[in-house]
Amino acid sequence: MQTPPAQAPGDRELVDLNRRFYDSLWSGARLVEPRRFNTWPLVQSLGPSAERRLEVAPGLRPRLPIEGTQFVDISGPALGKLRERGAQVVFGEVTALPFAEAAFDLVCALDIIEHVDDEDGALSELSRVAKPGATVLISTPLHPEQWTPFDDFVGHKRRYEPDRLLDKLAQHHLQVERSAVFGMQPPSSRLVELGMWWLAHHRERALWWYNKVLMPLGLRFQKELHFVPGMIPTAGVDEVLLVCRSVAPARENSAPADAPV
Repeated sequence: MQTPPAQAPGDRELVDLNRRFYDSLWSGARLVEPRRFNTWPLVQSLGPSAERRLEVAPGLRPRLPIEGTQFVDISGPALGKLRERGAQVVFGEVTALPFAEAAFDLVCALDIIEHVDDEDGALSELSRVAKPGATVLISTPLHPEQWTPFDDFVGHKRRYEPDRLLDKLAQHHLQVERSAVFGMQPPSSRLVELGMWWLAHHRERALWWYNKVLMPLGLRFQKELHFVPGMIPTAGVDEVLLVCRSVAPARENSAPADAPV
């Protein structure tokens, strides 16, 4: 195991790192239909009450229905392929979403907040564009002590301590209603290290294997998501999927307590 580097890259460096990594990944990939992911039953259950939907940084692995959903991403290749499928797309970053306040009934941001330096800016924006009462889906890796070279390789800024994650969400008026174990990272660290070596030394061949073989296998062997109220027991959990509710901040009564009403 290793801990994050003492001098972590700044926000702009992280954005550039993530863009280069995912531009390369998505350039040779095919779009995977949302219904093929284990998140689809959850998305279907939320659909009837979600007329306006936003998914942030889906790449070519969108979880919300392509038709009728607004997508925002920093990857040009991903946006281009989503547009070819008829999706509504716009270039943008999670810390500066180009949408009005309270614009969406359902907001999805999976594997995003761990990639940005300004986590408060990201969570603030996700909360800002969600209507009061809207559902916000967030996933992120847990436990800083489980940091590996894979986290560095894919441009992670952090892993979250569960209590700190809950505190951050609450600060931005996001209340966790239920959660589940999440993620498709191989359980074997040796497999991950082997994949990283191939990506570093034989990128085109590695991406071919990822897109043609590993991704289809990963989809086939996905486990059903099992949700529990609130935060799941997190011991040994690498990544969590959170179903949050956007809660309007409490308004302070500006009138003195003894003032006539």
